[in-house]
Amino acid sequence: MSGRRIIKGLDEALAHAKGERSSSRSRTIRVPEQVDVKAIRERMNMSQREFALLFGFSLANIRNWEQGRRFPDGSARVLLKVIDRYPEEVENALTPSDNLAMCN
Repeated sequence: MSGRRIIKGLDEALAHAKGERSSSRSRTIRVPEQVDVKAIRERMNMSQREFALLFGFSLANIRNWEQGRRFPDGSARVLLKVIDRYPEEVENALTPSDNLAMCN
């Protein structure tokens, strides 16, 4: 990377920090404040245990979230929202392919 590119990047970062417009692109992701875990799970017609195992959550977390004793943190809320919209894709992404399973 040339020195000019580094300086340009630093100038853009400084402008962004000051709230000025820059030529760089940015995207804001909205993390949902609340997620109805039980509704998502029931739409998928899954038990708490099945849902937890399939998507890598602990069963205790699923129970606590659904009973309102605890609430998912930001990253869990994002994953739950993605599961709600794209359950098959998330399942595919989290399921090892046959080739990867053979390597382990």
